[in-house]
Amino acid sequence: MSNTIYYKITFLDFWHLSSGARLDSSVIKDSEGFPFVPAKTLKGVLREVAESFGNDFVNECFGEVVQKDRVPKEGKCHFSNATLNQATKDALKTLTHFLYAKLASTAIDENFGSAKEGSLREIEVAKPLSLYGTIHNVPANYADTMTNTLKSLKSMGLNRNRGLGRLKIEILENTQNLNK
Repeated sequence: MSNTIYYKITFLDFWHLSSGARLDSSVIKDSEGFPFVPAKTLKGVLREVAESFGNDFVNECFGEVVQKDRVPKEGKCHFSNATLNQATKDALKTLTHFLYAKLASTAIDENFGSAKEGSLREIEVAKPLSLYGTIHNVPANYADTMTNTLKSLKSMGLNRNRGLGRLKIEILENTQNLNK
């Protein structure tokens, strides 16, 4: 028997996730211009957290790491993208540009205590908001462990160790808010 886990990610600060497909520093957006957390990204950061819960859990839920001369076993769990709920999308359809900001930073020359020449950089960030997602096919014996893994995640994205991307995850009892 397997379970589906419904969750809500609330970003507490500006955050930045990108596709890596372009050289600029734009936030990844869906076809309507809304920010989202790709399933692949979420699975990767959750896997990092999950490794503290043991290899059996990681291998069964996330899959085995590719090893030489061995076909890896695919993980049982299937992750959705984490997206805005439909009611929020409908309300913001013509206002998507208000969901983003630009942050500038520069490197400091340690010898002079001033900005290094040519070091000014700008990145696009998404403003704090809540996204919703699901994890399907969670083995019943690992449902609590997956829930604890989700709740253990505290940040994600670019500069997550420098103050961006702080978040909290709540487990939802059902599909509340997912499609409203």
